[in-house]
Amino acid sequence: MEQKMTFVNADEMKKQLQNTGKIALYGIQFDSGQDVLKPESHPTIAEITKVLNMDPSLRLHVVGHTDNLGKSDYNIDLSRRRAAIIVRVLTTQGVAANRLDSFGCGVYAPIASNATEEGRAKNRRVELSAW
Repeated sequence: MEQKMTFVNADEMKKQLQNTGKIALYGIQFDSGQDVLKPESHPTIAEITKVLNMDPSLRLHVVGHTDNLGKSDYNIDLSRRRAAIIVRVLTTQGVAANRLDSFGCGVYAPIASNATEEGRAKNRRVELSAW
């Protein structure tokens, strides 16, 4: 499970996007309260780039999510900034900007309980949605 929460290869991303229209990624890391990508995020960013290069017609929403620690307004802003950074990095990898957009949900779309660290870790994610 730990491996699945940190790295998903391009083929698995493509499969999930085709089957469900979205995928949650946990391999994109930031320090708490920050919007600067940590170096360990680069393999996941590279895999997203591969997916986009495999299908030139694919367009993605990059959606940032946070846990419930901190103020809601701050977390919304933080999730927006993080999603925008990911889009910016993807465009530096040669992905056309018109194939991407970013959105931040903050705390408002949890997939697990925020009552435990494990749940909060699941809520801190980036989702890609095909459009």
